[in-house]
Amino acid sequence: MKTQGFWVWALCLCTLLSPSCKKKADTRASGGAAADAPAKLRVAVIPKGTTHEFWKAVHAGAEKAAREVNVEVIWKGPLKEDDLKSQVDLVQSFTAQGVSGIVLAPLNDTALGAPVKAAADAKVPVVIFDSDLKDKSYLSFVATDNRAAGRLAGERMGKLLGGKGSVLVLRYQEGSASTNNREEGFLEAIRKFPEIKIASDNRYAGATTETAHAASENLLLAQNAAKGTINGIFTPNESTTFGMLLALQKADLAGKIHFIGFDSSDKLIGGVNAGQIDALVLQDPLKMGYLAVKTLAAHLHKQPIEARIDTGATLVDRDNLKSPEIAELVKPNLAKWLDTP
Repeated sequence: MKTQGFWVWALCLCTLLSPSCKKKADTRASGGAAADAPAKLRVAVIPKGTTHEFWKAVHAGAEKAAREVNVEVIWKGPLKEDDLKSQVDLVQSFTAQGVSGIVLAPLNDTALGAPVKAAADAKVPVVIFDSDLKDKSYLSFVATDNRAAGRLAGERMGKLLGGKGSVLVLRYQEGSASTNNREEGFLEAIRKFPEIKIASDNRYAGATTETAHAASENLLLAQNAAKGTINGIFTPNESTTFGMLLALQKADLAGKIHFIGFDSSDKLIGGVNAGQIDALVLQDPLKMGYLAVKTLAAHLHKQPIEARIDTGATLVDRDNLKSPEIAELVKPNLAKWLDTP
């Protein structure tokens, strides 16, 4: 009883004399929990853009991982996928804020190298996803094997054409490592068919559906596609695929030229169902965002991580579109993780 009375007296005296003493007394009274509780990790996730369905799925995957490993995700990226300055500024800003780590899908394989290296030098670890960097100052790369995914498209195109014909590739934009690898993978596979001619592979669509639509119309016109000169088309991402689909529909060529695109949206799946797109190469963006955040969190918790993680690619057409596995890949339940309708 005397001992208990002494501690009550001591706690009261500390409260009167010193706020810091009060804090220590409170900690003692609670068994030291306040002193031992670690601060919640804050992870900045910076996509290439925020409008395409692909990035919304990445966001959902990042939030799913955040709930599992108890980290806070700060989701912020450029509105459009051609705003390189905005993305560089975001990396520099989050580095200056001293976030626990950064998960980044770089818009350019060279321009983001210096900001990422500066982050690493400032002890802010970086995981790269979706598209690689030439500078290797990052911890891990989480992405589709884009060259292999492009080869999937090229091999299917060769079969669709029976090994003969003329094809064109509408590229995305210069400096994008992921789409460049898809384009090169497609061309690599097509070149195995000696009787297939590559009519064009040096035109770029730009970062938006609007620029892709205009570039598609110009390319189809330049190649006299309406006269049957083109038998197959490949596009390497969501915006180029939708831009080309719109151009083919406007020219009354949709369904008349074999067409393989990349990524998914309701309108692109509609194109597959309508027979206007032969196939889409699908990544797993939800899995990509999930594994990128999980990988960074594992590193922050001093756990071993892999230097490269392949999230896979799947070729989707009308034959397999309705299978449960493909349906989930095409239309994942994002609302569960993003709290949106």
